Amino acid sequence: MTSLSFTALGVAEPLARTLRANNYVSPTPIQTKAIPPLFAGRDVLGIAQTGTGKTAAFALPILQRLAERREPYAPRTARALILAPTRELACQIGDALRVYGQHLALRHAVVIGGVGIERQRRDLARGVDVVVATPGRLLDVLGSQWLRLDKVAFLVLDEADRMLDMGFIRDVRKIVAFLPKQRQSLLFSATMPAAVAHLAAEMLRDPLRIEVSPDRMTVAGVDQRVFFVGTELKPSLLARLLIDPRLARVIVFTRTKHGANRVAKRLGSEGVAAEAIHGNKSQSARQRALEKFRHGGARVLVATDVAARGIDIDGVTHVINYDLPNVPESYVHRIGRTARAGATGAAFSFCDPTERAYLRDIEKLTGNKLIVANDNAGGAAKAARPATSDAGASQHRTNGHRTAWRSSGRPSRPGARRR
Repeated sequence: MTSLSFTALGVAEPLARTLRANNYVSPTPIQTKAIPPLFAGRDVLGIAQTGTGKTAAFALPILQRLAERREPYAPRTARALILAPTRELACQIGDALRVYGQHLALRHAVVIGGVGIERQRRDLARGVDVVVATPGRLLDVLGSQWLRLDKVAFLVLDEADRMLDMGFIRDVRKIVAFLPKQRQSLLFSATMPAAVAHLAAEMLRDPLRIEVSPDRMTVAGVDQRVFFVGTELKPSLLARLLIDPRLARVIVFTRTKHGANRVAKRLGSEGVAAEAIHGNKSQSARQRALEKFRHGGARVLVATDVAARGIDIDGVTHVINYDLPNVPESYVHRIGRTARAGATGAAFSFCDPTERAYLRDIEKLTGNKLIVANDNAGGAAKAARPATSDAGASQHRTNGHRTAWRSSGRPSRPGARRR
């Protein structure tokens, strides 16, 4: 597809100026496909992974149409509602709205759990243009009558399959019942299980289905390798890998919250700056950890799958699956934290004997047999060093380090509750 400009897609000058200032040059495929029909008022069903640019795909048209149809603020009302499954994703969407809309004088509020509700109540009291919310906290706010949804003209449900995984689908249906029938609705999901398809049929009217192939968008440029290693040797293997300074900004995924704390604490004792992030952390603690990782104060972020989606941090050089996920789709979302926006990256997975079935499920789902890096902890540092002389090797500079990986050339395809 020939690359178009944002202006050619219908994006007005105040938004286009902001995009240029932030080095957004050409629309991504999801933006090219979604923005024109959204300007035309169509409902959209988008099948797209994180990292494809879908936030801008829905935010730009909504902001522009809200600015064109400016109305006096009514107390405790909003004109657009964006639902996200996690606090982190909701905060990131809020940040994107702030950046994109800096020349539009529109108001938005982020309504999430884990932080004081009083400020959110004050923000909503005077009325806003856009509310970005997680379902649980939004239901609390609606129950307290601090917000009405009868003025909402635009509804976005982001990462609907994650909503399903976290048990939020029933809450979403309750929220939709507060909305006017006449509205423009958008639903985005990385996968389309039956429950999400049913929800889309309920929410959307004659939607335009837009699908962006994750084969290119999610794991192209990711060198995927597996280390067969016993559980007791995983800590030493991780330490050996981190000897290499080219592992400059690393996300390590564990299966449990306790495991994340344990790994982060051990890394800290070994002189590696690491932060843990998971559902038991307060929202402020999670935000502090993310900011330290984003700005170089921590080299390693140890996370459970709460961070697998919605956390968009530039320059993640490596993802390490310290524990293989027991849901194969989570593997795709995890490794999507690296090799974003055309950069390259690497994903290393530790597999102990009890996790072989998880590995088989991952390889079956992705259609990609992971390269075996080694069969024990010995020589791990050598195995972790990517080749630099092979044809087709690509390089990416992060935090002053030059990193290079050889792609396997086989792209993959993707197959609790918390307020």
